[in-house]
Parts: sequence; C-alpha cells; structure tokens
Amino acid sequence: MPMVFTIFLLGLAVLIYPLRRNRFYLLNAAMVIGASYYVENHWFRVENIFSYKIILLFLVFHIVCINLTTFIAYGVDKRAAVRRAWRVPENDLHALEFLGGWIGAWFGQKVFRHKTAKKSFQNMFHLMIILEFAAIWGILKFLGLI
Repeated sequence: MPMVFTIFLLGLAVLIYPLRRNRFYLLNAAMVIGASYYVENHWFRVENIFSYKIILLFLVFHIVCINLTTFIAYGVDKRAAVRRAWRVPENDLHALEFLGGWIGAWFGQKVFRHKTAKKSFQNMFHLMIILEFAAIWGILKFLGLI
C-alpha cells in the first residue's frame, strides 16, 4: 500500500509542474505515505491494492493530510510575513487549496488572521473551491455515480 501511494503522489508531482516546486505538497505526500505505512504494518495487510477500501483509505489519508499541510503552510507564511522573510508563493497556497486543503486554508486564515484582507487572494481562494467541486462533480459524472 505505501508503495502504491508513493508512486501515485510522486507521479502527480512529476506530471503537474507546479507541484514539483511546492515543498508543502511533498510534506503532504510524506505524511500520506507515512500514515499508509503505519496502517499496513500495525493494523492490516493489503491483499488487493485496487479494492474500494484502499481507495477510500487513500482519500481519507489525503484529505486529512492536505488540510493539515495547508494549515501549516498558512502558519509558515504568516510567520514569514511578520519577520519579513521568504514567503510561501500564493500559487503554492492555491494549489494546496485545490487539492482538497481548502478547509485547512479557511482555518489557517481565521486562526492566523492571514490573507483575509487581500481581495485578489480571496477571489482566487473561492475560485479554487468552486473548481475543486466542479472537478469532483465531473469525476463522479464520468464514473456514472451521479
């Protein structure tokens, strides 16, 4: 299971150029792979890597980890803004939001009071949420589930 998750997550980084430079995406990938390694070695062995349970388990790991990673990214960016140091690029934050981390982004904005006044950022944030839901709808429609 960890090997399949590793191939999938790092394959996305190879195919999607902005993810290669996004160090928070790599943190997310490491967290998902670590969680799958722990689960496989401590709870159950995987017989069929293409079963619906494994796919759902991957989605749960990904959603939890991407939201945690996005929240951390907002905290790192706020701290850098206060210190006038290197900042996290907005495109990296938006990529994390689109990959499912918009809940972590929303909490990060509220907790750290960061990126809430910049209208262009907020517009793009809302667009990422809409695009994510449109992508999910398109995938479910393609699979014939809706």
